[in-house]
Amino acid sequence: MLGTSKSIFRRLLFSFLATVLVGLGISGILLSFFAREYIYNSKEEELLRMAKKVNVAIHDSNRVNKELLDKLAMLDESFDTRIWLFNKEGKIVATSMKDEVFTGKSVAVSIADNVLKGKNAVTELKIEGLEDPMLSVSVPWGEGEQVYGGIILHAPIEGIEKTFGQMRESILWATLFGVVLSTAMVSYLSWSISRPLRTIERTAAEIGRGNYAERVQVDTHDEIGDLAHTINTMAEKLEKVEQERHHLEQVRNDFLANVSHELRTPLTAMQGFLEALQDGLVEDEEARQKYYAVMYSETMQVNRLVDDLMDLMKLENNEVNLAKFPVDVAEVMNRVAFSFRQEAEEKGLQLVVEVEADLPRIYADKDRVAQILKNLVKNALKFTTAGEIRMTAGLQEQWMRIQVQDTGMGIAADDLDRIWERFFKVDRGRSKNNKGTGLGLAIVKELVELHDGVCRVESVPGEGSTFTILLPVMPVSPVSLVKQGP
Repeated sequence: MLGTSKSIFRRLLFSFLATVLVGLGISGILLSFFAREYIYNSKEEELLRMAKKVNVAIHDSNRVNKELLDKLAMLDESFDTRIWLFNKEGKIVATSMKDEVFTGKSVAVSIADNVLKGKNAVTELKIEGLEDPMLSVSVPWGEGEQVYGGIILHAPIEGIEKTFGQMRESILWATLFGVVLSTAMVSYLSWSISRPLRTIERTAAEIGRGNYAERVQVDTHDEIGDLAHTINTMAEKLEKVEQERHHLEQVRNDFLANVSHELRTPLTAMQGFLEALQDGLVEDEEARQKYYAVMYSETMQVNRLVDDLMDLMKLENNEVNLAKFPVDVAEVMNRVAFSFRQEAEEKGLQLVVEVEADLPRIYADKDRVAQILKNLVKNALKFTTAGEIRMTAGLQEQWMRIQVQDTGMGIAADDLDRIWERFFKVDRGRSKNNKGTGLGLAIVKELVELHDGVCRVESVPGEGSTFTILLPVMPVSPVSLVKQGP
């Protein structure tokens, strides 16, 4: 991550420095060019105006005498610029300074020709005898068509170049300041970016090690903040997935342990009986028949366990397709009661069926509804030793309410939430007397939910339990189900 931080710092620094240097460089070049052009043009216009004023002052003099030289000296002091006069031949005949060494020398032919034709001339000349170049302007000397020669005004460009030098120095200092400011800004930006990134990296590393409870603590409200929020959301989902995986692993282990326990008891019994029969320890025919009967009973128990497991697996995997038709609940309840009435009488129990009159039909799978009721009645018979088992049906708004009540041992309050779990048994202390697979109520819950219904249980220990099933009734118009809450 340190390398990333350096990389971010380096890229930001180069970007800022390039922007500052290129921006200030281009601005400086353009500023120098336009400023130089403006200053030169202004100076040229000023010299031309002064040259014309000089001509106004001396246009009536065409001879070089003391009066003319005094006027030139006075104008030189007033305008602070050198003044030369040249004749038609282009030779300098008078200057504004005494002891001028340029008197008698000739000016450039092009300048003389332009001036004699009545045109103004502007040039930047390196004049012999002067160290610095001069900016010069030439105008005709005379009035109208009477041109005696030309007037030249000189201004040193040293001041202009000095101004340009100061400008370049200012641009250089501004560039240095920009570089320092850019470095400071880049350092802060790099720190503000790399600090939350390091936090995100540490959190991501913890999540990668399986610590899904870690969260990124970033207070920024930018793209990095969005990234931190995304990572936190991902961690929450991974944490839930991990919890679900642990739960499923625990369910799988419990399932295998329960199946092993349920199979071990009948298999152990059958193994013992078979060994006794195989070793000839049971000689009496009547005793052998009893052994065979027990083995048959244990075999049927294993068969029921396998059947229940297959049913439950199909239900949980949505592999069961319901054959729904209009079903008369009273008919199904009476048929189920008939199949268990003999077993109830053998235990001294009454099996009662109560159904309200004129009940509507339900749209359901008749065999699966019968399976629900059989499992509930079988469960009631298993845990009821005296009293009665009552099956009732009635209308509750848009639902058919089916209840199976018993006067058995009841269910403890702590066990009510787990009653629908696979292999859960409330009669742990009497499991040898009351054999069962522990899957009946789990199958009931899956079948009821498959019918878009609801199942509930109420119980008082020592007094009995009431299992309530709510199934949607047939709609009045075309056969279609509308799911509503109970």
